Amino acid sequence: MSISLVTPDPAADAARRAGLRRMRAVASSLLFIAAAVYVLTHGEDGALGYVNAAAEASMVGAIADWFAVTAIFRHPLGIPIPHTALIPRKKQMLGRSLEEFVGENFLHEDVIRERLGHTGVTLRVGQWLQEEEHARRVVDESASLLHLALTKIRDADVRALVEEALLPRLREEPISPVAGSLLAEVVRDGAHHGLVDLVLEEGHRWLVGNADTFTEVVGERAPWWAPARVNEAVTTRLHVEAVRWLDDIRSDPDHGARRALDSLLAQLAEDLLHDEDTQERAERLKDRMLAQPALVESGMSLWNGFRRALRDSLEDPAGPVRTRALAEVQALGERLVRDEPLRARLDQRAADLVVFGIERYGSELTAVITTTVERWDGREAARKIELHVGRDLQFIRINGTLVGGLVGLVIHAVSELL
Repeated sequence: MSISLVTPDPAADAARRAGLRRMRAVASSLLFIAAAVYVLTHGEDGALGYVNAAAEASMVGAIADWFAVTAIFRHPLGIPIPHTALIPRKKQMLGRSLEEFVGENFLHEDVIRERLGHTGVTLRVGQWLQEEEHARRVVDESASLLHLALTKIRDADVRALVEEALLPRLREEPISPVAGSLLAEVVRDGAHHGLVDLVLEEGHRWLVGNADTFTEVVGERAPWWAPARVNEAVTTRLHVEAVRWLDDIRSDPDHGARRALDSLLAQLAEDLLHDEDTQERAERLKDRMLAQPALVESGMSLWNGFRRALRDSLEDPAGPVRTRALAEVQALGERLVRDEPLRARLDQRAADLVVFGIERYGSELTAVITTTVERWDGREAARKIELHVGRDLQFIRINGTLVGGLVGLVIHAVSELL
């Protein structure tokens, strides 16, 4: 099935068509002038003989080059002479040749790396992002796309993803090896110490500021038969000792309680990795948690809250999210301009990515040329190509007329001398 060629700029095509007509007129005029001179000087001797010979050769050269140029696009005078109308008849071969030419000369690793190296893509991107107007445009477009994506995501789709894909996958995967390995790494690196410090700090602050609540809660569990003053003294003492104990742990990084907690966590990690009973209890706990209907509902509530908050932040051009994003984008641009080693690494990664894409999909890209050319209508393709290059090809006719005349003049002169 043939397809019509697209005309993206009719005005430009009209200008090319006018230029082609002018150059055809010039080339044809030279042919007619040569023919007229030949007729007027036919049979003359002397100087006019030289003119006649030059005119005759000009006509031969002009007609030969007219035939050659015309034969590229159509049959001369409509006569189906062999090896004419090359583009309409050979468009499939033309497509394959273009495909091979592009693949061998443009989509080549050395060519791509050299071109990207000279272009300095990362430096240009950095310079562009440094401008506040450009950085703001990036942030605005990204915010619009993200806001649109958040709006289009339906709760039913998220719920289906969680219930049909995420939860079944979590049920199938044993949690003990993952949890044990993660906990062992946390204990080994001491990454939990910050959380412990935070808990101790908040616990100490709460005990200091809520002494009455502490004594009330502990007092409720005191024996009914004990005197009130005794219970009050005991609970007060317990509060004082609890505050002092937490303060000791908080201020001493090598406190025994801290070491005991580290030992407990390390043993738990070891049991999760190697003790079958602990692993079985962890799996049962995981299954009970995943079976709770409230888990999905809580997750959906968190998701909806996060989505609403993020959408509201994205809608505000002067909000903290977009303001922060603008500052980060500009900072990235400044770093790309300033940090030459970083630019070199990113340019290398960009070149590697492009080369990977070309090596993997280059043949499919160039195959588009052959497929497209094969679907062209042959005559229309010839007209379209002639519209783009035909004006320059008319110079072949002009040069053939002039050069043919000079060659005829020289041949006639040599003949006269001999």
